[in-house]
Amino acid sequence: MRRISIFGATGSIGCSTLDLIRRRRSAFQVVALTGGQNIDKLAAQAREFQVELAVTADPARHNDLKAALAGSGIATAAGPEALIEAADRPADWIMSAIVGAAGLAPGLRALRHGTTLALANKESLVCAGPLLMAEARAHGARILPVDSEHSAVFQALVGEDMAAVERIVITASGGAFRDWPLERLAKATVAEASNHPNWDMGQRITIDSASMFNKALELIETHEFFDIAPEKIETVVHPESLIHALVGFRDGALMAHVGAPDMRHAIGYALNWPARRDLPVARLDLAQVGALTFRAPDPARYPALRLAHAVMAAGGLTGAAFNGAKERALDLFIAGRIGFLDMAAAVDGVLTRLAGDPALSAAPTLDNVLHVDQIARDEVARVTAA
Repeated sequence: MRRISIFGATGSIGCSTLDLIRRRRSAFQVVALTGGQNIDKLAAQAREFQVELAVTADPARHNDLKAALAGSGIATAAGPEALIEAADRPADWIMSAIVGAAGLAPGLRALRHGTTLALANKESLVCAGPLLMAEARAHGARILPVDSEHSAVFQALVGEDMAAVERIVITASGGAFRDWPLERLAKATVAEASNHPNWDMGQRITIDSASMFNKALELIETHEFFDIAPEKIETVVHPESLIHALVGFRDGALMAHVGAPDMRHAIGYALNWPARRDLPVARLDLAQVGALTFRAPDPARYPALRLAHAVMAAGGLTGAAFNGAKERALDLFIAGRIGFLDMAAAVDGVLTRLAGDPALSAAPTLDNVLHVDQIARDEVARVTAA
């Protein structure tokens, strides 16, 4: 029986992971679950799977969690240090699905135990790719990608020589505003940006999809995870969201991963790896699908893609600055303090202001990554106030 922990259990990725585990209960023992503000859901999950430890990231909600789990025998904890405690619990496989830079520290701790880390937290690689990959190598741990795009690339590369790879093509749905007139984007609301045409995801990642910041993070993630040159990474808009990524080889062949837009594909592959098992996902009827369409992304509509390539070219800890600025700008948009297009402008402004800052060329340690992350978040306030 495999021991499993899930960081970010109450989000869409965490819930989908538990859905798959629920269908094969005899194969898994859930050890620890962590969540944020949704205490009722976290407590219900902890009781259902009889976990050893339940953690809320918010120390102010610890008493609520304790009350919800009173009499269950399940240990509770709260705050960033408690997330590290959860990562220290012996486990064979950990799902890292905490949104944002907050997922980096527990992910690193899990790798230090040699645990297999299923990585849905793309920000970890964006902020600290070299640190994360080095930690995995040093402790004999394995990182399995859970983003649908990177899982697709990972699967297409099975049995292949990375030296034969000519390019990687990451597909993008185009998000909620892919067909909007450009002049309308400045007035886009939070509610409109939170409505994805294909995928059922959380609010923050859905808005990031609309702005293509989600795809920008994935480009950087591709560079870090697969150690491929930025100029070999491409993006194409694919409105149907059925092809998740393609790998091009030096003989001209393209290997594509095709499947319904359901995150349980990628989660299930990581959960059962190296085996493949039955998954409760839709089977495509290609005759019914009829056609697959593609178009180049519009640079004016998606400036985040240009910023991603600038980040990869700059290297160092620029990814941490990019992600910190992006997260803070998203906070301000959700709060109604800046407009939709102001997010990209704010991130661009922060990267411009920080260019050449010695902090961005510091060694890739956790402390340095978090320091740059905070600098970038603080800079967003100055940029948006200017």
